[in-house]
Amino acid sequence: MTEQSTGRTQVGSQTLARGLRALLSVVESPNGVTIQQLATELGVHRSIAYRLLQTLADFGFVSQSADSFYRAGPRLATLADAYLPTLRELAIPVMREVADELGCTVSLFVANGAEAVSIELVEPTTTSHHIAFKAGMRTPINRGAAGYALLAAGPQVAGEPAEVALARERGYATSVGEIEIGCYGVAAPIPNCSPRACLNLITYREDQAKAAEASILNAARQVGEALPA
Repeated sequence: MTEQSTGRTQVGSQTLARGLRALLSVVESPNGVTIQQLATELGVHRSIAYRLLQTLADFGFVSQSADSFYRAGPRLATLADAYLPTLRELAIPVMREVADELGCTVSLFVANGAEAVSIELVEPTTTSHHIAFKAGMRTPINRGAAGYALLAAGPQVAGEPAEVALARERGYATSVGEIEIGCYGVAAPIPNCSPRACLNLITYREDQAKAAEASILNAARQVGEALPA
């Protein structure tokens, strides 16, 4: 993604924007990135890409491996732990209980503009066959169970999907194949939470998704009741 291809007006510091894009490129690349790959992605000279990566490495946000690839660094763990620590601390034990009970991956999503963003993920320890993805996953907020649940936690707006009204009525949202083909999603908004958040369960099995509806609804309510006023 080059700076010209973003289609966004640059208001702040160009150097800072480039640095943040470089960091996101490293974090979102499963195998890391090389200097040349980053230069190509940002549309800048190799020397600029090198300076960006080296600065991030100096602060511990990325690290360079022996194969010359830059990958996520240990300092990122500190940043992750600093975001909504109370919500995550309260949600994780509840998520783990549901994940192990149903044998499905459970995630914590928050609303971020037009997207639903996964900030925490718990995989079941009771089975080796389950859907797995990384925290940080982003989906459109107007598509999929997590997005519907987050929209249902807010006031009704014109043009919102019909699934959102249904989620408000039932207390949870469902979807099939909207984010990933063949994947069932069940999500429930967490009450009394700011920013808006929800618990989301994903599975390839319809029977698991159906069985999860009450569990996800109760889990979300449990987390909401535990949150400070």
